[in-house]
Amino acid sequence: MIKTIVLGCLAAVAWPTPGHAQPALSAPTVPAQPAPSVPPAPDAAPPPSAPAPAAKPAAHRPRFYIYGGGALVKPLSSSREMELADVDGPASLAVQNGPIKGSGATVSSALIPAGSIGFVPKLSIPRLSLELVWGLPFKVTFKATGTLANMSIAPTALGIPTGVGPLGPELGEAKATPIVVTAAYQLVDQGMFRPYLGLGAAVLFASGEKVTNPMLTEVSQPEMTISPAPGLVLQGGLEARLWKRVFARLDVKFIALMMARAEVHHAEVRTPGLPLFDSVEVGTAKMNVWVNPLIVQAGVGFDFDL
Repeated sequence: MIKTIVLGCLAAVAWPTPGHAQPALSAPTVPAQPAPSVPPAPDAAPPPSAPAPAAKPAAHRPRFYIYGGGALVKPLSSSREMELADVDGPASLAVQNGPIKGSGATVSSALIPAGSIGFVPKLSIPRLSLELVWGLPFKVTFKATGTLANMSIAPTALGIPTGVGPLGPELGEAKATPIVVTAAYQLVDQGMFRPYLGLGAAVLFASGEKVTNPMLTEVSQPEMTISPAPGLVLQGGLEARLWKRVFARLDVKFIALMMARAEVHHAEVRTPGLPLFDSVEVGTAKMNVWVNPLIVQAGVGFDFDL
């Protein structure tokens, strides 16, 4: 009997009571696994070879340059016929308004001190530069040609000889100041010799205009005016490097489509063959001369940075 009671108590203790969880059994201990061995890294790649030396930078192009020397200005001139206008009074008995048939005029050459100042802007075209020609004002003379120089412009008045002779070659003079601006492009930028081409514009200004013909100035001094004359510039030349930044230069410019328009006002001439008139005013004379100068410059200069 006692044995039966003991066995019953042991069974009650071992069997779980409803409503109570059975204590969790502790998980079996898993022995720690050693970390997987990492295979040794393959041999490191050989270091890259040394970089090739950088290309030599292009030679620095100076930003400014200037040179001086001399220039020959040779007009390749031709002209239209001289025209008379505003003819009235006694002069209308001998001459009429309009062109004088077979007449003409030319412009003289000049040799002057001159040079150029250049600027190389920071553009995507490193060989391009802008140039301004500098030079002292120089004297030019106007010469009569054809019938204007060799024949009387008013030989008779109403069939009576006027006594007015040919004018001769001398007409007048003025001080000329050309303003020339071009854009020049160097065809090569290396080597001792560097040719270039250019294109630009020019304007010729005149001052001190004066009639110098003895016949036209005998009675009084006429007034002479010359309008500014624009033109198109074609340029070519060659630079030669002499030493470091010192160079010699030969430059040729041709200025096309440049017409000088001159007018002479209040010109009086003596008429010894007309007893009733000691002199007469011949009105206004107009001359349109194609100047079209060829400018040849030579000099030495240097370039620099600011």
